[in-house]
Amino acid sequence: MKDSNDKSQHRASRRSFMKKSLLAGTAAAGAGLLASNTASGAVPRLPPTRGDVAILRLLAAVELIEADLWQQYAELGGITPGQVPVETNPNFTSMNSYQAAMMNLDPDGPQYISSNNLDEQSHAAFLNAYLQSVGATAINLDKYRTLPSSTAAGAQNIGRLTNLMNLTVDTSWFTRYHSTTNPDLSGGPYAQAINLSNVPAIPRTNADFGLSNIQAIANTAAFHFGFIEQGGSSLYATLSQKVSSAEALKITLGIGGDEICHFLEWVDFAGNAVQAPLAPLAAANGLPAFPNFDVADPLNPNPLLQTNLIFPVPCDFISVALPKCAVIRPTSPGELDAAGVINAFIADGLFIGQSTAFTELLLELAQAADSAVRIALKKSATRGRRVAC
Repeated sequence: MKDSNDKSQHRASRRSFMKKSLLAGTAAAGAGLLASNTASGAVPRLPPTRGDVAILRLLAAVELIEADLWQQYAELGGITPGQVPVETNPNFTSMNSYQAAMMNLDPDGPQYISSNNLDEQSHAAFLNAYLQSVGATAINLDKYRTLPSSTAAGAQNIGRLTNLMNLTVDTSWFTRYHSTTNPDLSGGPYAQAINLSNVPAIPRTNADFGLSNIQAIANTAAFHFGFIEQGGSSLYATLSQKVSSAEALKITLGIGGDEICHFLEWVDFAGNAVQAPLAPLAAANGLPAFPNFDVADPLNPNPLLQTNLIFPVPCDFISVALPKCAVIRPTSPGELDAAGVINAFIADGLFIGQSTAFTELLLELAQAADSAVRIALKKSATRGRRVAC
């Protein structure tokens, strides 16, 4: 027995030694790979071209706009300072009715809204800081912060860039992402999933907190969230095809990927607004109705309105001769490029009350971004030089 135990212990000890050696070797190999990548530079530090700068300046302006509107959503529908999740505090005494309506769409709704706001603030700050770091001019829209805030409790009394109280939301993104066609290849037009015209997406005054159907304001916001973030997803994907330096591409792909993360959450959010138990919701108090998409025609359900379909449906991509592929769409110039996004924001009602100078500035930035052309860069010829702007 002693001999058997000794052999068993020896085998166990050997296995332990080999396992530890293997793990140590794997860790060392990984550390070596990381060190090698860091030392050589995974992304060459080539300066951005003039076209890259034009793209990044337009994106900085768009992110400032998104930061402005998401801040408004977060002030009224996000996590209130000191507020804790409902699972921890069932009483939730600090919650207003708009936040409660967001939680009807998803128990973590307020947290997602606050997180989206934090992300957009970081995007705007990073892009402007990066532009300055390469000798380019940052985007400052502060003089255009002239639009009034909501007077509902929780909203700051400060000037805004955007207006969330008179929106006409393009909800065709919902049907487009459920379609097997692609606007890049002559797909569409895509039907509006629901008609949302000249409606508020945030409480305008404290009186709105008392509306019996305040859920309609939250539902409008849910579809607006999807509209905003699908625009960002397509914009970054479209402009990424125009950048020249690897570092600029890293920026557009990195931030663009985060926009896609946002979009997928809001697809689910909007779908919850048009299914039981929240739908159907009748029109009242000047707010729109929200039907139950799942029972609109139970004998012939419309796949374009499927409420639990979060991911993009495979569609035509590159060529109709190729197999269908699940992708972000559109991503072609002329479909939802820089000018397309700014014009979509204008049609959305985001800038109602803004000066003409503001929209003209945005369109000028968009035109410069859309005019950028991808060029080949030689590392030896451009190392260490700052971009000329």
